[in-house]
Amino acid sequence: MGTVPQSAARSLPQTDGEIAELNRGFDGKGPADVVRWAAEMGPAGRVAMSSTFGVGGMILLHILHMERIRLPILFVDTLYHFPETLEHAARVAERYRLDLRILTPAPSREAFEEMHGERLWEVDEARFHYLTKVEPMQRALEGFDAWITGRRRDQSPTRAALPVLERTSLLKVNPLAGWSLEQVWDFIREHDVPYHPLHDQGYASIGDAPLTTPVQPGEHERAGRWRGSERLECGLHQI
Repeated sequence: MGTVPQSAARSLPQTDGEIAELNRGFDGKGPADVVRWAAEMGPAGRVAMSSTFGVGGMILLHILHMERIRLPILFVDTLYHFPETLEHAARVAERYRLDLRILTPAPSREAFEEMHGERLWEVDEARFHYLTKVEPMQRALEGFDAWITGRRRDQSPTRAALPVLERTSLLKVNPLAGWSLEQVWDFIREHDVPYHPLHDQGYASIGDAPLTTPVQPGEHERAGRWRGSERLECGLHQI
């Protein structure tokens, strides 16, 4: 079995072997253990968390609050979110006193559409996601070495093998990787964690308003994203 370092400050794992060893050590550990580990990385480990304030992200924000850990929280306002998403984000930022850093692809939706045209998602969906999500997040992550996300293995087939730690262009930390949707909602209810109001209207995974629909009984959590398309990811987590 791998071991998880316990020192108060640590450097980032640099090799695939180190990451694999840490992943073995995280087997059986809870999200709070992983969050504490990530937050304790030393000066070489500048850590941020991204969130769109879905239920997984809300659990991690609650854990950060309870552990008195303050990290930059990166939120990409794509300019196409539901109004409820922006209202929820503002409430959460106030409740948890977040160091919230908001990135946008343009000063306004009107400015974006003047540059790229209206309904770009219908013309070139990949370009739409790159411009509204990927490029702003790339800017947001400049200067950071590690990135905490709320992704889980049971969310979709593309995430079925998701490890707690993975390396893309930087170290990515997924404290909820092994949790089920049932565990997520149990935690939300037990700890009275605020959640997106659209969850009560049948939305399971909430993204851009033009590309998000409620899910039906028996569908997987992200079935309401890009309905009618084979797409299950926007490309954000390839960064």
